[in-house]
Amino acid sequence: MNAKCSLSPVQPMFDRHRWTVTLICLLVVNVASAQGRGWGWGRGNYASTAQQAADYGMASMMRAQGYQSLQNSEAAKNYEQAKTLEIDNRKKWTETYFEMRKINRQARAEEAPPKVSHETAIRLSQKMASPRLGATQLDPVTGHIEYPLVLQDSIFEPYRTELDAQFAKRSTSGSGLQFDQWQAIQQTVSKFIEVLKEHIDDYPVGEYGKARVFLNSLANEANFPAS
Repeated sequence: MNAKCSLSPVQPMFDRHRWTVTLICLLVVNVASAQGRGWGWGRGNYASTAQQAADYGMASMMRAQGYQSLQNSEAAKNYEQAKTLEIDNRKKWTETYFEMRKINRQARAEEAPPKVSHETAIRLSQKMASPRLGATQLDPVTGHIEYPLVLQDSIFEPYRTELDAQFAKRSTSGSGLQFDQWQAIQQTVSKFIEVLKEHIDDYPVGEYGKARVFLNSLANEANFPAS
């Protein structure tokens, strides 16, 4: 009969107890060895006593706080420098903008034509005015108007009738028209031109141009007294 090997019920408990005791012994030996070798701050960055460890911890914390304060100070300094640079850039941009406007105004003033006096303006307007009508076109004695062929079209009859009456009255005024009479002639000529423009495609280009110049000259004649 062979004997069988078996573990007793207390064997697992004994093994756990043995490993726990072994671990505690190793920890004690390590601590004792460290104290025996004298590991200090200068030799291994380890404290030899609890007070020394506390001192080292406080020193490390203070160094960390000092470093953080230094970083915050540098960040604040950089922020202020950035804000100052931004303000300077805005100021330079504004100065440049107004300087460019000033230069632009000066350039336009230099390139602009000279100012025209009142007398010069009158002379220029007289030169640019439509040519005066001859006696065969507008009779200075009777005020009879000889219209170009295009303006004799029947659609213009209402305006021809008004102008005939207005210029007949002008011929009898001698010294010139009153303002309301002058204004009436200008309004009639303007309406005449508007209707003519509406029928621009009905007439040859050359004849249309002659009619238009004639009406402009007729309006200009109202500025002068009848001869």
